[in-house]
Amino acid sequence: MKIRSQVGMVLNLDKCIGCHTCSITCKNVWTSREGMEYAWFNNVETKPGIGYPKEWENQDKWKGGWVRNGDGTINPRIGGKFRVLANIFANPDLPTIDDYYEPFDFDYQNLHTAPISDHQPVARPRSLISGQRMEKIEWGPNWEEILGTEFAKRRKDKNFDKVQADIYGQYENTFMMYLPRLCEHCLNPTCAASCPSGAIYKREEDGIVLIDQEKCRGWRMCISGCPYKKIYFNWKSGKSEKCIFCFPRIEAGMPTVCAETCVGRIRYLGVLLYDADRIHEVASTVNEQDLYAKQLEIFLDPFDPKVIEQALNDGVPMSVIEAAQKSPVYKMAVDWKLALPLHPEYRTLPMVWYVPPLSPIQNAASAGHVSMDGVLPDVDSLRIPLRYLANLLTAGDEEPVKLALKRMLAMRAYKRAEQVDGVQDLEVLESVGLSVAQVEDMYRYLAIANYEDRYVIPTAHREEAMSDAFAERSGCGFSFGSGCSGASDTNMFGAKKANRRDIIKTVQLWED
Repeated sequence: MKIRSQVGMVLNLDKCIGCHTCSITCKNVWTSREGMEYAWFNNVETKPGIGYPKEWENQDKWKGGWVRNGDGTINPRIGGKFRVLANIFANPDLPTIDDYYEPFDFDYQNLHTAPISDHQPVARPRSLISGQRMEKIEWGPNWEEILGTEFAKRRKDKNFDKVQADIYGQYENTFMMYLPRLCEHCLNPTCAASCPSGAIYKREEDGIVLIDQEKCRGWRMCISGCPYKKIYFNWKSGKSEKCIFCFPRIEAGMPTVCAETCVGRIRYLGVLLYDADRIHEVASTVNEQDLYAKQLEIFLDPFDPKVIEQALNDGVPMSVIEAAQKSPVYKMAVDWKLALPLHPEYRTLPMVWYVPPLSPIQNAASAGHVSMDGVLPDVDSLRIPLRYLANLLTAGDEEPVKLALKRMLAMRAYKRAEQVDGVQDLEVLESVGLSVAQVEDMYRYLAIANYEDRYVIPTAHREEAMSDAFAERSGCGFSFGSGCSGASDTNMFGAKKANRRDIIKTVQLWED
């Protein structure tokens, strides 16, 4: 057993209001620069829909994640070393800019400088890549916002598998939910295995997956390998980039920018201890629907004296172990089994988990449109199809989703009876296997959690990784490759770029 620590995240979809504050703040901090205009390390999608980039969940098309072989081993779906090298100059599984969207801005200056005319001046869109005027905007990162496109396109959502999707195309049966997405910082990342340059690595101290900008040569195999399509190619620097989980903030004991600015307070950050020796065994599980339960087994009890002793021997600081004991992520994912992983069938063992949404279910139950199963509403007959949520979060296994939904309904029913009627409805708790103490804890974390309850992040022990901190005092801090310049002046082979031409953006203020 080799114990490692991982900073994980849980997002409560029951409270997400789809405001995109997380996306905007992340964009302003990390990708508001040339070459990354189209990239959103964090984006919020409306489900059902094909998402951003288009159909990112269709692995038959994009070849992301791992595939299990007959002998029990796993290989990246894009192929082994020989196939990767054979396609290194022409990757057939690479999304194009049209699969994301062509980034654009508007000629706002025209509103101020346009001459007097019979017509009102207009700020027209202009491409941020070519600088040319765009006659029509075809797509965007949140194009399907609040079911904004026709159902014929949203029908391609892979989560409609084994669901009578055409029924939900009718207005009276439609449903929607928000899905914030970011890099999963997986325990078994396919992007790292797909990179020919070995530029992608997973940090031992906190599990954050990063790209070494000095080693990256822009082969872009990592983009195909990632099943969540959360790695982006910077066309300006010639490097691949991804969500860094705001590691400079994590090292200081602060939450990520997306979590810090979340309006709905849906995000939780905490430490999990896991057995690194079992990663291959768990990822190679035969039945895809067993992957969720197997991943739960890899997480270790931070209160177990044997686990604590082994963790200390493996170099895990005591402050990290204490943080794991207070971790809201451990409580919601392991103790209460409310949080579920996003598409565990990809076999990457993702570490950003989601609490399934309940709000539309509770509204329907209160209105009397839902049949009752004992003391709780029957979750099989609710507005959001249980099968759809299972395809999204548990590889099609409906039982874990059903348990999570029933436990949240039970918590609401119990607290309502306690606060409105002044009674303790223990029957509703017994039906879902919860104690009074567990429900009170759930209520505190899900409804009224304080800042320090939602974010339990130990500060990094950089003194163990840096022999001479004084020598680093003049460093440039976080950069995007090529020292402190922020852009690379070399080609993919390390030589100086030749015949480099920068795009000159010409702005036409008005037409004659």
